[in-house]
Amino acid sequence: MKPENFLKSILIILTMGVLFSCENSLEKVMQISSSDTLALLTADSIDFFRSDSGRLQMELKAPLMRKFGGKNPYTDFPKGFYVVFYDTSGQLVSRISANYGINLENENRLEARNNVIIYNFKTKEQLNTESLVWDKRKKEIFSHAFVKITTPDKVIFGDSIWANESFSKRKIYGVRATIEVEEDSTSDY
Repeated sequence: MKPENFLKSILIILTMGVLFSCENSLEKVMQISSSDTLALLTADSIDFFRSDSGRLQMELKAPLMRKFGGKNPYTDFPKGFYVVFYDTSGQLVSRISANYGINLENENRLEARNNVIIYNFKTKEQLNTESLVWDKRKKEIFSHAFVKITTPDKVIFGDSIWANESFSKRKIYGVRATIEVEEDSTSDY
């Protein structure tokens, strides 16, 4: 056998070996490419506005948004999000931000994680926690993580919280401390 034919035979055998060793089962390929694992929509640097009858209701900003389909569709914000809500007169009502968020469409629920901050412009209250769930069906907000609530006159620390979505009714569980904040009574002469 000529040396060049021998080399060609070895190359053909090696190529066939590589091709057959890279075989994936059809089930694995379908699992990887199923509609609930690949984003239907991906958007960078979004600034989304929702209005009703020409009145601004909310504004959502996020560096990355991904929308997934399948049996349990959801939208996630893997690099964080910032949402501002407005009342019917266009005044700021509240804002929420977090380093991660996921909106579970079938469950009608939003989950926020990592540096979650909610601020109410009318009451000047702020909630800080690491995990928060907004159940839109029940119109409730809750967290099973440590919470800090700052009001104009005190700071409250607790183990968890439940509140209605307007935050007008709330219950803090495992209150660890309530610190009264006094106004600075010094005056300039």
